Amino acid sequence: MKTKQNLIIGFIGLGNMGSRMVKNLLNAGYEILCYDIDKTKSEKMHKIGARVAKDSTQVVKESDIVMTSLRSSDVFFNVAENYFIPNATTGQIFIDLGTSEVEKTQALALELSKKGATLIDAPVSGGPHGSETGTLRIFVGGEAEVVENCRPLLEVLGEPQFVVHCGASGAGQIVKGVNQLAMGLGAAAYMEAMAFGVCAGIDPKAIRNAVGMGDGWREEFDKIAKRIVSGSGKSLVVKYPELPYFLAAAETLDFKIPLTETLYDFCKTGTYEMFDNMNRPSRSFWHELTKESDNE
Repeated sequence: MKTKQNLIIGFIGLGNMGSRMVKNLLNAGYEILCYDIDKTKSEKMHKIGARVAKDSTQVVKESDIVMTSLRSSDVFFNVAENYFIPNATTGQIFIDLGTSEVEKTQALALELSKKGATLIDAPVSGGPHGSETGTLRIFVGGEAEVVENCRPLLEVLGEPQFVVHCGASGAGQIVKGVNQLAMGLGAAAYMEAMAFGVCAGIDPKAIRNAVGMGDGWREEFDKIAKRIVSGSGKSLVVKYPELPYFLAAAETLDFKIPLTETLYDFCKTGTYEMFDNMNRPSRSFWHELTKESDNE
C-alpha cells in the first residue's frame, strides 16, 4: 500500500456518519476525494479540506481506496453496480462501512476480484458519537492481508481493539448482524414487557419506578421505560429496516432466527411510519404493541 502522503481516499456518502469519518481522516493527514448526491454536504467537507468530485465515477477513477457510508444495502449495491464494477482497477480497494446484505456482499467481492480489485465489508457500530470521536466498533470481512494493510486507516475511524477481522468476505456483515440483533431484539423484549403492563392499565411511571432504575438488566429496561414515560416510545428502534438482511442470510445458510422473523412480521403489518436513528423509513414496534390501548 502507498504511504499516507501518496494515498488518495475516495469517500462516497457524507451523512451523519460519513461526514464525521471524513473529518477524522482529514485530521489524520489523509487526502480525501469525496462525493454526495447532496451538494451542500460535499461543500461542507470542502470547507474543512476535502476535494469534491463531480460524481461517483470520478471518485472511483481517481482513488486508491474507495470508502462508502450509505444509508441502506440497496443504495450501496446500486452504487457498486453502476460505478464500482465498471471502473475498478487492479489493486484498488473498496471498503463498505454500511450494513449490507451478506450474499450480495460476497457476490460483489467476486465481481470486483475479476477486475483485480478487493472488497472489504467493514460495517460499523457506535452511531454519530462514535463516528465523531473515532471510537466506532468495526466488524471487518475480507482477505486477511488486505485487511491488515488497511488497519491503520480503519483505526482512525474505530477504537483499535474493536477493529476486528471477523473472517472472509461477508463475515463483517454477519457479525454486524449479531450486533444489531442483540440491540434490536433486546429493545423489543423490554418494550413488550412494558406494553404488557401499559395495555393492562398500569401507569408507565409506576412500572418504571417498580422495575427499572437498577443495575444489570434493570438498567437496560430503564432506558426503554424512560423513553416510554417521556412519550417518545413510538420512536424507539428495533433495527426494523435491517432485519430483512439478516433473515435473508439465515435463509441462505439454512438456519432459523425465529425471534427476528416474528419481530419483522409483526412490525411490517403496521401502518405507522417513522424514521429510525439513521433517518431510514421504519415501523414503530411500540405503536404496534399499544395501538389498541388508550395508553399508546
